[in-house]
Amino acid sequence: MTLPQLLTPFADYDFMRRALAGALMLTLGATPVGVFLMLRRMSLMADAMSHAVLPGVAAAYFFSGLSLGAMTLGGLAAGVLVAIATGWAARHSVLFEDTAMGTFQILSLTAGILLMTAHGRPVDVLQLLFGSILAIDRDTLTLIALVASATLVLLALGWRILVLECFDAPFLRRHSPRLSALAHYGFLVLVVLNLVAAFHAIGTLLAISVLILPAATARLWVNGLGKALVLAAGCGALGSYLGLVASFRWDLPAGPAIALALALPYLVSLLLAPHGFLRRRHPRKRHLEN
Repeated sequence: MTLPQLLTPFADYDFMRRALAGALMLTLGATPVGVFLMLRRMSLMADAMSHAVLPGVAAAYFFSGLSLGAMTLGGLAAGVLVAIATGWAARHSVLFEDTAMGTFQILSLTAGILLMTAHGRPVDVLQLLFGSILAIDRDTLTLIALVASATLVLLALGWRILVLECFDAPFLRRHSPRLSALAHYGFLVLVVLNLVAAFHAIGTLLAISVLILPAATARLWVNGLGKALVLAAGCGALGSYLGLVASFRWDLPAGPAIALALALPYLVSLLLAPHGFLRRRHPRKRHLEN
């Protein structure tokens, strides 16, 4: 693909520029959250919460139609409710976190499907599941920008606490239970916020790809947290850009094209990166030193 082919869609069409702006702002807020999700081993919880957003969005659509505010609040309320319920069940029962996640994921998905198939106002299932980033408008761009800005500010303010909770959660829980709970549930709210923003761009099924795939790709190449955050953001931005170009050139649905463009570097990295399969299986031999 030549340079003009990479640039022409965004130079000639307003809807492509809006889609690119939305994808880049989404990446800016979601990829740092994805890195912390990976460090906290909570990627499956994010997947469960991406399904948890669905019933809230479907209910809002059922009663209010394509209202940006109603769908955002509905998805946020449902996601936060499931996040709190999952965290509570894991902390205050004999269930492990993966079991709690699985049960609430099933409940959320079932409720979402029932709402989407209920009689009354018809629901555009494909739009809810796969998004419509090429039809994104200024109000949605503003929402995504606000979520990204709030995410970066809150991560900066709670940086030390989040890092401590990632690497030594029992210590924080022992010495400051309230601070530990605030960090845990506050971070889950950030996850839900970014999933709701991603829903407006690429739908509920693909929202998790923006959080997890760039973070996993970065982790295969680097060890440091700062380096991982920068590399994840770069991978997310490049994948979003190339996915939109591929969507335009080959008439592909934009959301799945972006998800695939984020997945391909991960698959390559899984084999060739310093922490990938081949490099770990066949480490480079060092010369003997005198």
